Amino acid sequence: MRAALRIFGWLACVVYSTIPLFWLMIHPFAERWRARRRSPYRVLLPAWIAIWAAMSLVTARWRNFALYRADWGWGLAVPLFALGLFIYSRSGKNFSAKQLGGLAEVHDSNREQRLVTDGIRARVRHPIYLAHLCEMLAWSVGTGLAVCWGLTAFAIVSGAMMIRMEDTELEKRFGNTYRAYRNVVPSVIPRIK
Repeated sequence: MRAALRIFGWLACVVYSTIPLFWLMIHPFAERWRARRRSPYRVLLPAWIAIWAAMSLVTARWRNFALYRADWGWGLAVPLFALGLFIYSRSGKNFSAKQLGGLAEVHDSNREQRLVTDGIRARVRHPIYLAHLCEMLAWSVGTGLAVCWGLTAFAIVSGAMMIRMEDTELEKRFGNTYRAYRNVVPSVIPRIK
């Protein structure tokens, strides 16, 4: 059971760690993707799956190296999993599936251009990335695998770059409204008050 959990945790961290790379394929090239006649997801999704495979191959040799093996790790992981799921559920409120899927970034025909600043987004601008981080931390703490901790660190660094690009694109789309929002609401670590 523990071996299966460690393998599943490693693979989950592989997928989560590549999410910023997926968005880094989109944000710098948003205008180019919008100009395409066919759906850009015909290119983006297979490319992302190829990144999963590459990341799995690169990290496979370390998938069994544990920094620690302790049941207490899972005791800490469970609340992180629950927090991540809670944040995901709040992130879907007042936010359409098209917005979650990034259709505004890649489809010129998508006219849904609205900035959501209420609900959880009144406390944190990028709650979905916060939820991803909670899930990755949960797998890292629970499994104790060095590879999960490394993938989490990679996701934090690449995610920070991606968030900057996303903020730039949102500022282009929403102008002063977004700038004012960005100045008040933190990016990933939520405002508690």
